[in-house]
Order: sequence, then structure tokens, then C-alpha cells
Amino acid sequence: MKSIAISTEYITLGQFLKIADVIDSGGMAKWFLSEHDVFINGELDVRRGRKLRNGDVIEIPQFGKFLISGEE
Repeated sequence: MKSIAISTEYITLGQFLKIADVIDSGGMAKWFLSEHDVFINGELDVRRGRKLRNGDVIEIPQFGKFLISGEE
């Protein structure tokens, strides 16, 4: 599981996809979410504005599993 460190209270799912190098630009988020399943804490979610906080687990089949962690 890859850890993605954030320095703010939360990031959006769209921002996460770019930070995790799943997509190349923020503009691809809407397309990506329409074509791929994204599970947040075990539940399917396709809202690019979904807020991700410290401790959230994101799983994207064929891309991997990610953990949101606070800045160290």
C-alpha cells in the first residue's frame, strides 16, 4: 500500500488522483472516474470533489491501494 502524505485537513479525490500519479492532469479526473471503479474505505465513490482525510484508504483496481496520511 502506497502512502500519500497531505499537509492540509483534506484533499479532493480529483487532487488525489493527480498526486498519486494515476492521471496526468486534473482535467482527466472526471473521465477517469467515469471509466474506473474507485473505492474509498471499501465503498464505491465517483465524486471527484469527495474529501479525503488522514486515514482514508483508496483502492483502484489495476492501480493499487493508497493510504492518506498526515504530513510527517
